[in-house]
Amino acid sequence: MHGFLYQDISFSYRRKGQGELAVLERLTWNVPKGVTALLGLNGAGKSTLLSIAATALMPKSGKVSLNELDSRDQQTQFRKRVAWMPQQYRAVPGLTVREQVAYSGWLKGLSRDDSWQGAISALARVALQDLADRPASELSGGQQRRVGLASALVHDAEVLLLDEPTSGLDPEQRAMFRELLVAVGADRTVIVATHDTGEISNAYKNVAVLHAGNIAFDGALQDFAARAPAGSERPIESAFLALISGGR
Repeated sequence: MHGFLYQDISFSYRRKGQGELAVLERLTWNVPKGVTALLGLNGAGKSTLLSIAATALMPKSGKVSLNELDSRDQQTQFRKRVAWMPQQYRAVPGLTVREQVAYSGWLKGLSRDDSWQGAISALARVALQDLADRPASELSGGQQRRVGLASALVHDAEVLLLDEPTSGLDPEQRAMFRELLVAVGADRTVIVATHDTGEISNAYKNVAVLHAGNIAFDGALQDFAARAPAGSERPIESAFLALISGGR
């Protein structure tokens, strides 16, 4: 069994005057190595699931573990080995692009020198090294998404949690992102949360579907596509819609 595991996770949001809204219900998911697309409708809980793995949210019950590390009891060490790019990524006022990425590395436990050097390597991976000295707040939305990805890559984490990472990217940048996924997913676990089935390509090894508070499907991309009705022009979309509507 691979070492990145959600164990019996339940989570609810409190709604003012309306009690609790259950989002995740005793979810257990052993995440494989490689790149996994986490599909789900808007509001299904994809961001919540990634936030829990990043320890930004604590579940009502259960835990996330990475090999011998426990997200509850060994949170500091766990965080150093997990990188998270949230859906809303914003520039830090007053920092250059390189400083922002280096700061992320420092927060994850890298030395100042390693953070500074690692920032350039991470920016090169997302083709932003030429903008390293520009104020991060002056970048376009798509460029800031790439800074967010560099910030997730800077400390060479074992697990990458990417929440809607291609939002705001143009077609060329999306193609570059898919190439990057293939490279970074070769020796680590990568979860990419998205509601856009059109984003799924051969860059993804696995597919998981979050529906009704639990993982409704978890398997190889080819196996998921094979669930689509015969003759489907968009098999990933068809398989997803069939699954969440109670089809085969």
